[in-house]
Amino acid sequence: MAIIIVAKQITKGKLQQLTREGYGDIVKAVVDLKKEIMAVGGEMHVDEEQLLLEQGSKQADLWGINIYSDKKGEAMVEFDSVINIRPRQNNHSRYVESETVRRKILVIVRKLVK
Repeated sequence: MAIIIVAKQITKGKLQQLTREGYGDIVKAVVDLKKEIMAVGGEMHVDEEQLLLEQGSKQADLWGINIYSDKKGEAMVEFDSVINIRPRQNNHSRYVESETVRRKILVIVRKLVK
């Protein structure tokens, strides 16, 4: 699957297309909290993470999520990825444990998905 870096906006229709090409009900994404961009469409979060790292993102700013393109609002985002296991950042599970980080992710996704 092709990975797309979203720096401005992506339509919900394009997300739905990526969803159909991938897992059927979700599209994987990695959000860069500092740059306020995301990579979408990879087979695994680590693939998207690697692409963002190659383009200058810092690992501490990257968080893996799943986007349900057929849902709206907060229900659209699932905060679950192996790349989120970061004991040094006080995140000990696949889930994004910090409410502050989750809120930032939601703001970025809302800004980028139209």
